[in-house]
Amino acid sequence: MSKILAFAGSTRKDSFNKKLVKQAAAGALEAGADVTIIDLKDFPMPLYDEDLETAEGVPVMAQKFKQLLKENDAFLIASPEYNGHFSAVLKNAIDWASRQEQGESVYECFRGKVVTIMSTSPGAMGGIRGLAQIRNLLSILGCIVLPGQLAVGNATEVFDEAGNVINEKRLKSIKKLGSTLVQMSDRLID
Repeated sequence: MSKILAFAGSTRKDSFNKKLVKQAAAGALEAGADVTIIDLKDFPMPLYDEDLETAEGVPVMAQKFKQLLKENDAFLIASPEYNGHFSAVLKNAIDWASRQEQGESVYECFRGKVVTIMSTSPGAMGGIRGLAQIRNLLSILGCIVLPGQLAVGNATEVFDEAGNVINEKRLKSIKKLGSTLVQMSDRLID
């Protein structure tokens, strides 16, 4: 059974991307995976600074986030797009987690992990420009980023107040991201 970590690159309470990743995670659960959904707001980390790391080490919350990455086989990641790029909070969490600790191989918590990426935004493009950058970064870190991705535009019209997807066809395509990740991670992971 695949172990999947699902999270959004947003700390906003009513984040559309948090809603999106929860729906994809539901698809992974239905496909039989063991899914853990986290909120990056629960893992506050200072901006990455090598001087801080040298003086104080990797912050405790960054260590906890990295441990979750290590414990899971695959990731579902949703990120908002700001000015054509993925979120700074996601980049910062990845930067801290990528730090090599004694006895670890380079990018140990990322290498070989199977990943599905997605985005949503109030705009018509749904965050598509940021997804290319996330794909590039995760590939550099050794992740296997699946070709299927989703950018959901007009987010204000997609979710109801409870965070549910209004359109059944769209919900099916979002959940398929999760079920496909389970199928592929089962095939690719020992």
